Amino acid sequence: MAQWTADRWSENGFQARLDEYQTYLNYPVSHSLSLTYPNGSVFKASLEEAVLTEDETTSYPNRIPTFNGYSFTGNVTAEYVYVGRGQVADFEALVSLNVPLEGKIALAKYGGPFRGLKVKNAALYKMIGCVLFTDPGDDGNITVANGYAAYPDGPARNPTSVQRGSVQFLSTYPGDPTTPGYPSKPDSPRADISSVVPSIPSLPISYVEAIPLLRALDGFGTPGSQVNRTNWVGALNVSYSTGPAPGAMLSMSNVMRDAITPIWDAVGIINGTNQDEVLVLGNHRDAWIVGGAADPNSGSAIMVELSKAFGKLLATGWKPRRTIVLCSWDAEEYGLVGSTEWVEEHINWLTESTIAYLNIDVGVSGKSPGISSTPEVRTIATNIMKKVSWPTMPNETLYDAWFAESDGEVGTLGSGSDYTSFLHNGISSIDMGADQGVDDPVYHYHSNYDSYHWMSTYGDPGYQYHKAMGQYLSLLAYHLATDEVIPYDLPAYTIALRSYYDELLATINSTSKTLDTSELAAAIAQFATSANEVMALMDQAVSTNDSALKTVVNHKFRDFQRGFTSAGGLPDREFYKHVVNAPGIDTGYAPTTFPGITEAVEAGNFELAAEWVGRTSLGIRRAADILKT
Repeated sequence: MAQWTADRWSENGFQARLDEYQTYLNYPVSHSLSLTYPNGSVFKASLEEAVLTEDETTSYPNRIPTFNGYSFTGNVTAEYVYVGRGQVADFEALVSLNVPLEGKIALAKYGGPFRGLKVKNAALYKMIGCVLFTDPGDDGNITVANGYAAYPDGPARNPTSVQRGSVQFLSTYPGDPTTPGYPSKPDSPRADISSVVPSIPSLPISYVEAIPLLRALDGFGTPGSQVNRTNWVGALNVSYSTGPAPGAMLSMSNVMRDAITPIWDAVGIINGTNQDEVLVLGNHRDAWIVGGAADPNSGSAIMVELSKAFGKLLATGWKPRRTIVLCSWDAEEYGLVGSTEWVEEHINWLTESTIAYLNIDVGVSGKSPGISSTPEVRTIATNIMKKVSWPTMPNETLYDAWFAESDGEVGTLGSGSDYTSFLHNGISSIDMGADQGVDDPVYHYHSNYDSYHWMSTYGDPGYQYHKAMGQYLSLLAYHLATDEVIPYDLPAYTIALRSYYDELLATINSTSKTLDTSELAAAIAQFATSANEVMALMDQAVSTNDSALKTVVNHKFRDFQRGFTSAGGLPDREFYKHVVNAPGIDTGYAPTTFPGITEAVEAGNFELAAEWVGRTSLGIRRAADILKT
C-alpha cells in the first residue's frame, strides 16, 4: 500500500518516494482469558469478533486478532476489580472506598483517557493485569436498548466488536519507544522502553464478553451508583460494582513477539516558487484490521483525490506559491511512529520552512464534522467551511453543520494523531474529520466491522461526506499554498491565550494555595501587542502590494509558533515542548493548556508551578518577539 499510494501521487504529478525506518513493533502470538467462578465453573472468553456473512472482511483468513500494540507478555491469575475508566481519579476513588487493588487484575471501560494510560495506572496501583472493554453506554442514541438492530442487521453496535489499539504511554512520548528524539535507522542505538510501555499484560474484549465478568462482581464491593465517579456506570444490565468477588478468579495470558521491522512513509512533493515556505498534509495508512474503511482509509482516499485535484491544476501549467508535501504515515496506530520518525529525521528543514501541517485521520466515520487547530488557523479554517456543501440537507454548508455541533468552538489540539510531532516542534497545525454524532450509526472503532460493507451501508452510503471532506481539505490546502499572504489570524491567538489564562486561574483558585501569575499575564499582553502590530504590517503589505514586506509578514507567520517550544520539554516529558498546549499527562488524547503550570498545580507542586510560570512566559515572549515589527 505504501508503493501504491506513492504511485497514485506520481500519476498526479507529484514527485513521490518512500522513506523507510527500522522500528520496534510487537505482534500477537497467543492470548486467552477465562473466569473461574467460586463454584468451580468456568467462563472462557473467545477473544474474537463474530464472522458475518454480510461482511466479507470479517472472515478473511489473514484478519488481525484482537490485541493491544506494545502490550506486555505475561500470564496472571487473580481476583479482579472494576476500575471505571481507569483514570487516576478512579483509582483514588477505589482507594478511598478501601477496595483492595494490589495483586488484582483491573477491568476497565474504554472512554476518557488513552487506553495505554489505563494500563499504566493499573500498574501504578500495583495491579498485575488489565482487561479493557467497550460499553454501549458510550454509543449515543443508536443502541439495541433503544430498539435499533445490531450490525449487520442495523446501525447499533455489534455485541462482539472489540477495540484494538496501542497501549504505549502516549502522553510521555510517541514514536518508536526505542529511539526517543532521533529517527529509527538500521544503526540507531536502542533505548530502554520501560518508561513508555506497560509492565503488565492487557487484553481488549467485547461488551458481550465483559458482561459475565461485570455480573460476577454484582453484590461485591461498592455498587457503581455509590462510587460517585463520572461515567462509572454504563448501559449494560449489571451494577458496575467494584468487586472483588471472593473466589472469582480471572486468568489472562498475553504472548507477544518483539521485532525491529521496516515501515514506510509515502511522500509526494510539488515544488513551489517559494522554496522556504512549505505546506505539509498527512494521513496515516496503517490499520489494526483488514478493513479500516474509516480509520484510516477514508482519510487516505481523500488524500488521493486531493492529489488528483492538484494534478489537474499542474496540467494547466499552474505552480503553487509554496511547496506542497503529501505524507502517508505508517505505524501511526502503534504510537504515531511513522510521522514522529519522519519529523525527527527532517526536523531542521521542517522548522526552517514549514508554514503548517494539515492532518486528516478518520476522514469520515459519521456526519458530525469537527476541527481542532492552533488558534491562528481557526479563521481561515472556518471561513473555508462556508464554501463547501454538506450532504445532510439541501443548502446546508459544512460550516452550518459544524456550528450546530460545536457551537462555533474550534477544538484545542492534544494528541492522538500525526499532528503531534509537528505541533511540538512549533509548527501551526490542524486536525479534521467527520465523526459519529449521537444519532449516527455506531462506528466500530478499531474493529473488524470498520469495513467497506459498514461504510457503504451505514457510515456514508454514496460517499457524499467523503466528497465534502475532500473538498474542504483541498480548498484549505489551496489557500494556504497559494495566497500571497499566509491567511493567519494572530489576534485569535491572543483571544485563546487569555481564555487559557482564565482557565488556569480557575484551577489555581480551586486549591487552597496561591500562585503569582503576573509574569504570564504580562507576557500575554506583550503577545497581544505584537499580534496587532503584525496584522497592521500585513494590511500595509497588501495595500501597497509590497512583495518584500509580504515576505517579512509570511516568515513571521511561519516562525512565531517556534517560540512556544521550550528546550528540554515539559516536566518528565521532554518530547512535549509546546508551553501553550499538550496532551494531559493522565488523558493522552485530551489537551491541557499551559500544561507545565496547570499539571504542577493539580499535583500540588507549587514550586514547580512557579518555575513553569516563568518558562511559559518566556515562550510567549519569544513568540511575541518573532511577530514584533
